[in-house]
Amino acid sequence: MTVPSPVGNLLLTSNGSAVTGLWLEGQKYYARTVQEPTRENPDDPALRQAQAWLAAYFAGELPLPPLPPLAPEGTAFQHRVWKLLQAIPYGSTTTYGALARELGLSPASARAVGSAVGHNPISILIPCHRVLGADGRLTGYAGGLERKRFLLELEQRAAES
Repeated sequence: MTVPSPVGNLLLTSNGSAVTGLWLEGQKYYARTVQEPTRENPDDPALRQAQAWLAAYFAGELPLPPLPPLAPEGTAFQHRVWKLLQAIPYGSTTTYGALARELGLSPASARAVGSAVGHNPISILIPCHRVLGADGRLTGYAGGLERKRFLLELEQRAAES
């Protein structure tokens, strides 16, 4: 299902009970985990809930509605990283190194963490845009740095109001 947004069209996919993908059009790894053609199903509860969440998110509404159920496909390590991403508070950021430390890994593991972050198949809902480089710079967003900047500024404005 294609959903228009301020950062361009978003592709939302579901397995019928949980969101399996949310990609920004043209992003790196775009729709790489879609196993079969995506069918439009306006009655899919996960997609309806995701659309409502995204509408509130882009409107800067706080508190946001509950997230829809999520079912990203990935390795056990990726799932550990993606779970940490979901714990980053709205309007806040962290670094790849900090995530590695939270996982009990050495600082050298920041690159492996960065790879898992970059392969997140459910952008925005699993907020990989909230991860910065060690020096606080915007780095490594599969959807593009301008989109990452937009999402972070959107959250900052809403959190301050």
